[in-house]
Amino acid sequence: MYRERLLLSVIGATSLLAVFIALISQYQFDMQPCAWCVFQRFIYLAISAVCFVGVFIFPSKLGIAVSSGCSLALSLGGITAAWYQAQVASNSFSCTQTLADQFVTRLGLDETMPWLFGIYASCMDARVKVFGLEYAYWSLILFILLGAISTALLRRLTWADLKNC
Repeated sequence: MYRERLLLSVIGATSLLAVFIALISQYQFDMQPCAWCVFQRFIYLAISAVCFVGVFIFPSKLGIAVSSGCSLALSLGGITAAWYQAQVASNSFSCTQTLADQFVTRLGLDETMPWLFGIYASCMDARVKVFGLEYAYWSLILFILLGAISTALLRRLTWADLKNC
């Protein structure tokens, strides 16, 4: 039980670290985010939230399994968003009216917390390389890693374990 909670904590902390690094990139290195970047920040924060709910609020095997499943689903969404940003959106002049832009603006995230969810660049302008690899691909790699850890955590919990909860 301890290892499962530790793995969920690692997933949650890593997701928070990803958002922290994105904010450092934005405010220290002037890498302004596009709508897809901001959308991925939201996904990282959602992953962190569900993991910490599993660790601190519902630390049973069932709670950890549900949190891991939600983390896996969000990771798959993040993989899709990062892939779309890298392959499609970064080649377009504008991100307006895309799913990411509509999600952020309709929830009012860009107005309530512009320092975190403000959209300040087009997708093409946000195409930046870090250590020779585009930022979107770094995010894609991290989402794959988080999804793999979530999958491993789910595999550790057997149906017999969950039935005994």
